[in-house]
Amino acid sequence: RGMMAESRSFTVLIQRDGALTARTFRVPVWKVRASIVAAATFGVLLVTAVAIYAPIYRAAARLPALQHEVARLKGENARILELSAAVDSLERRYGQVRKMIGADIVPDPVRYSASLPVAPPIRAVPHAGPARFTPNALPPHYWPLDESGFITRGQVGDTAKKEELHPGIDIAVPVGSIVRAAGGGAVAETGQDPEYGSFVLLQHPDSFQTMYGHLSRRLVAVGDSVQPGQVIGLTGNSGRSSAPHLHFEIRRQGVSLDPLTMVKEGRQ
Repeated sequence: RGMMAESRSFTVLIQRDGALTARTFRVPVWKVRASIVAAATFGVLLVTAVAIYAPIYRAAARLPALQHEVARLKGENARILELSAAVDSLERRYGQVRKMIGADIVPDPVRYSASLPVAPPIRAVPHAGPARFTPNALPPHYWPLDESGFITRGQVGDTAKKEELHPGIDIAVPVGSIVRAAGGGAVAETGQDPEYGSFVLLQHPDSFQTMYGHLSRRLVAVGDSVQPGQVIGLTGNSGRSSAPHLHFEIRRQGVSLDPLTMVKEGRQ
């Protein structure tokens, strides 16, 4: 029986069409079993290799795109560093300008880019005495600033054509300087304007109005009553402005008046 068990085999009979004889093959059982085990082992190894190397292949395929992205980020980082250095330089220069404000260091672009006449600069200083504001004083005639300032541009008009080329005056002062009402009245309008920036417009009796432009902050609202000398805002550089300053106008019945001919108290 042992010999018969060892000699077990599979017989394969091959008969071709039209042939008179057939070919017979005998395959031992152990070879068949070994082939099955080998095939299963190969399949397991193949699946394992795919599971291990497929992520590596996908990562390798993404490598050129990642390298391109890293190069792009490095370029953007270099540009950001350049912009940061430029901003730091501008901040240092702005700090120097603020320290020097009060001297003739604020170039007016109109002076160099247009042929309009520009009034000569006039030094403006705060009044150094007792309280200078009288309640309900009329018409507006108080200087709107406590800080020493420098008038970089005055009232400019064309009398022949009766046109105003620059109503009011520009007073160079640091950002955040206190702005006071030049007279008593009410807040007629506030808001943002492309030219004046953040502004406050006061209505005074006898058809007078005063305009305060390029503010950094407004401290009153439309309809508020204001007394002469009341703080209505802080100076800034908003709107069409090349440097920190206050734009100050006095109007009567829609016609601009030169503030320097009306404002006597609080300046020299």
